[in-house]
Amino acid sequence: MNQLARLPPAIEPPAPSRRRRGAKQGVFGVLDIGTTKIVCIIARIENDGEPRALGFGWQRARGVKGGSVVDLEEAERAIRAAVGQAEEMADTQLKTVVVNLSCGQPDSHHHNIQWPVNGRAVTEADLRAILNEGRRRSAEDGRETVHAFPLGFTVDATPGANDPRGMVCEQLTARLHLVDAAQASLRNLGACLLRCDLEVEELVSAPFAAGLATLVEDEKQLGATVIDMGGGTTSFAVFAEGHLLHTAQLPVGGWHVTNDLARLLSTPVAHAERLKTLHGGVLSAPEDEKEWLPVPLVGEEDDQIARIPRAMVVGIIRPRLEETFELIKDRLDAAGLSQEMGRRVVLTGGASQLVGARELAARVLDRQVRTGRPHPLRGLPETAQGPAFAAPLGLLAWCAGEGRPLIDLLPGLDRPPGRFRRIVNWLRDRA
Repeated sequence: MNQLARLPPAIEPPAPSRRRRGAKQGVFGVLDIGTTKIVCIIARIENDGEPRALGFGWQRARGVKGGSVVDLEEAERAIRAAVGQAEEMADTQLKTVVVNLSCGQPDSHHHNIQWPVNGRAVTEADLRAILNEGRRRSAEDGRETVHAFPLGFTVDATPGANDPRGMVCEQLTARLHLVDAAQASLRNLGACLLRCDLEVEELVSAPFAAGLATLVEDEKQLGATVIDMGGGTTSFAVFAEGHLLHTAQLPVGGWHVTNDLARLLSTPVAHAERLKTLHGGVLSAPEDEKEWLPVPLVGEEDDQIARIPRAMVVGIIRPRLEETFELIKDRLDAAGLSQEMGRRVVLTGGASQLVGARELAARVLDRQVRTGRPHPLRGLPETAQGPAFAAPLGLLAWCAGEGRPLIDLLPGLDRPPGRFRRIVNWLRDRA
């Protein structure tokens, strides 16, 4: 008998972990608080560095308008329901969550910070001091810094350093991108989550998260703009050289399209939403004048139904989307990012699925436009992986270490807690 046949099979060593720096350990939760829906996903990071969903819950949003909490009791009920669904599926209980930032009119600021080093090696304390100086410069009454991204460093006269720690120089210059939001809105968000027995672990800009979920690596490097068309807001983020360069938000979204239809057709909001979903679009066709749609009228009996051509629906929706893209174009021009943003635009979010939105955006923005579907996620139902779920899936990518700054600075012992953390602590102490 062949002696080799008696040998036990070779045991292969386990595959090395591919976890990114900054990836979450253990089980964690993300929470997307939008104007039309609230989504909670509980997940963990696998050895290959990719997240796997363990629990999923979503509810129709209540108590939220324009991304901000306007009714604490209603919002609490919706959040508790969504989180409860996810917790039951994952058989775990959340204490902290990573939350999308869509409230408080988020805005971007850029600073060039010159910091004296005086001929010694750059330390992490120097970099932390630079970030704190950037926060101080962009501080405004009623605003709180949420993100602080180093975009690059110049060591004396040599630019292009991503991590200058350990390098000897006389002066270090840093380019910083900071994102801030209204303190009052953050306080209401923190108060609402404390009522749900949850604490905010991190805040992540909603369009930034949508970009992490939908962009490919080449788009992040060469330059691309992500437009996240939500229910109550439309936000966008500009990426280039692997960094988030700019973000802004408009108070207009898919709900405004529904409201236009309901108001101009004198039909209930629920039917206007149905019209938008089933027959809405911005591209006209000759047969639209011949296709007649039933429209129940507000306050009339059930048998009082008007009939309108589909062309009228298109004629109501198109001006609202044109206005939205024109506003985005104006914001991008005002930010001076025409070169950095490249030629690529990615549309995502629920309202981006309107027929013809991609073609209209390409015409107004004069850019190449594609519809962005989030990268697939294991353990999540297919119905929850479309453009409408780009933000929560991007939060999972952030938790897996995607998009975090090359220099991920942890708060030092000498750094006082941020204002948002102080607000949360103040609210918790008085709960």
